[in-house]
Amino acid sequence: QVQLVESGGGLVQAGGSLRLSCAASGRTFRSYARAWFRQPSGKEREFVAAISWSGGMTYYADSVKGRFTISRDNAKNTVYLQMNSLKPEDTAVYYCAARPTITVVTTLGEYDYWGQGTQVTVSS
Repeated sequence: QVQLVESGGGLVQAGGSLRLSCAASGRTFRSYARAWFRQPSGKEREFVAAISWSGGMTYYADSVKGRFTISRDNAKNTVYLQMNSLKPEDTAVYYCAARPTITVVTTLGEYDYWGQGTQVTVSS
């Protein structure tokens, strides 16, 4: 059974940093695109960042470009999201996702596997 488990969320002050992790189990995710989405309270889930299977291609939402960095360690089946210069508007539940494709995928509906989410709260 495929399972994605996020960790690393929490409460941080504006300007601070957090590093999210998403560990995958159940199969080898080496040839899978991976991504992070987020869902602020009362709003729709939105794309944050994505990375290709090799890590050679990344893509970011304009709202996080220059502040967030997505990376992956295929030996550990884990993807990371380093979040710096956090703002109150980054507050949301963050979800990781996976899809069996070698390219970068940014559309929510194209992802097959999802984690349970981890809360990130940025105080002003």
